[in-house]
Amino acid sequence: MAEWNAYYQNEDEEGEQEEGEQSGGNYKITGRDSLVFLVDASKEMFIKGEDGEPSNFDMTINLVTMMVCVLKIISSDRDLVALVFYGTEQSKNPRNSFKHVYVYHDLNEPGAKRVQEVDALRGEKGAKLATETIGSGETSLGDALWCCANLYSDIKLRLSHKRLMIFTCRDEPHGGDSVKDRQARTKASDLKETGVVIDLMHLMKPGGFNISLFFCDIVSPPEDETMAFFVSIAYLFTFSSWLNLCLGEGINVAVGIYATAVAARKPGSIKLYRETNEPVRSKTRTFHTQTGSLLLPSEIKKAQYYGGKEIVMERDEVDAIKKFDDPGLFLIGFKPMEKLKLHHHIRPAVFLYPEEDEVKGSSCLFSALLKKCSERNVFALCRFISRRNYPPRFVALLPQNEELDEGKAQITPPGFNVIYLPFADDFRTLDPPQFPLASQTQVDKMKEIVSKLRFKYRSEGFENPVIQQHFRNLEALALDMMAPEEIEDLIMPKVDQIDQRLGPLVQEFKDLVYPAYYNPESKPAAKRKTADTGGGAEKKPKVELTEDELKAHVQNGTLAKLTVPVLKDACKQFGVRTTGTKKQELIDALIARLGS
Repeated sequence: MAEWNAYYQNEDEEGEQEEGEQSGGNYKITGRDSLVFLVDASKEMFIKGEDGEPSNFDMTINLVTMMVCVLKIISSDRDLVALVFYGTEQSKNPRNSFKHVYVYHDLNEPGAKRVQEVDALRGEKGAKLATETIGSGETSLGDALWCCANLYSDIKLRLSHKRLMIFTCRDEPHGGDSVKDRQARTKASDLKETGVVIDLMHLMKPGGFNISLFFCDIVSPPEDETMAFFVSIAYLFTFSSWLNLCLGEGINVAVGIYATAVAARKPGSIKLYRETNEPVRSKTRTFHTQTGSLLLPSEIKKAQYYGGKEIVMERDEVDAIKKFDDPGLFLIGFKPMEKLKLHHHIRPAVFLYPEEDEVKGSSCLFSALLKKCSERNVFALCRFISRRNYPPRFVALLPQNEELDEGKAQITPPGFNVIYLPFADDFRTLDPPQFPLASQTQVDKMKEIVSKLRFKYRSEGFENPVIQQHFRNLEALALDMMAPEEIEDLIMPKVDQIDQRLGPLVQEFKDLVYPAYYNPESKPAAKRKTADTGGGAEKKPKVELTEDELKAHVQNGTLAKLTVPVLKDACKQFGVRTTGTKKQELIDALIARLGS
């Protein structure tokens, strides 16, 4: 019998599941993200700035290479990326239907070869190669947008987001040609109707870039608050699923669950066959310990020992025990905000936002609930089941109002932060050691030190140095670089700046805390060895159990509390033969011998 140790999956693995996984709730298949870079290749893009500053073309290629291609490979190598130049002398596109449009890379997954090809366009040599390869010619943004539309239409995969970014330093790309302007506006409108979000990255231009001359009709409108929010949600948060928020009998609101922070991990290694370097797949089979025959899944049951008895259950019985209720949120009540303590936060929160497409009227009811919770300074207490066969959790829905910057751009979306609350079993009783209290003078001096070392902290300003170094090494191997690029460890303290800020405060604090002639950095004196021990480590006495004591453990079901060495000695003492050395196998052997 296999040991039945746990009813549920580990909740920490919830964030590691693949997006769009169907596990019993209402989940969306998000598909792949797609991004097309549409880069202006006119002569103005190759003009260098003052004092040897790089050209707009060079800055664009640097951004495409370093900030996106490499990051896309790291974050999601299944997403699709394309690079298209317009205003070129040469033409290269599917079926060569458009002149002065050069598709450098079609929509496909990014890889090391593509990064190398784009990297070759950087610097002076890259500008010369670009001039020879694509050149600069007439401009027709309408044809370029039409070509990008064909790239999207040729993709048979499901795409969750379609985004097109235009890089240019010309606010009037057609020089006032009304026919070409009208064609570009028409094609841009067609693209936006198919769900493509068009963004503009306008570059440096003498006299400034005036977006109102032409591109205001091309790009997706930023004043659309709904679109702006969903774009920010789609690209900054990770969509998990949509669930029902039950406010009462027959009152359900459809809400989307978004992961605002997910721990970044290094990708797992893949096993390869040493002869061909092809990936291999592991297969697990279960055999009978006594006969050696292969066991089918239908022949395996799960059991647990309780009170000296073997509790056996079928697979469907185990599945029934796992299920408490269908996935969703059920409103229990409201609590004042001061009832929510900092130590109640036990895991990263998720974000709630209404899904109007699933249940009509969700946005209106959700907005009313958010407004009232904010006005009355309360949070909603709910029971939360995130997925099928997951245990219920108590959560607090913390209201979050929308915040805008000076330019009326959204920096914080409205919604609820879901704070996971601990159960009574999760609290621990602490017995902290007692130390002498600091004097008021010492406390005041430490306050001065703390005030000197304050700085504005932002989590997004610090990268994980271990992960960054890992991907730098992979990048160097994939791109045949001589050595990986050096990384800056941002979590290392800046000792020189700290010493400069503090000045004599550290020494003054030491003088107040430590006695004279005491060096806190010195190693403590070694303890003298007593004559009784003879200088050797004291060995633990060997634990031996009588047959009556072992039988009592078997009857009470407490054999698991004994250590493996004790169980091995007990097997040797009573002549119990075992087929393995694992703890459960030793327990099974002792139960079979002494439990009968």
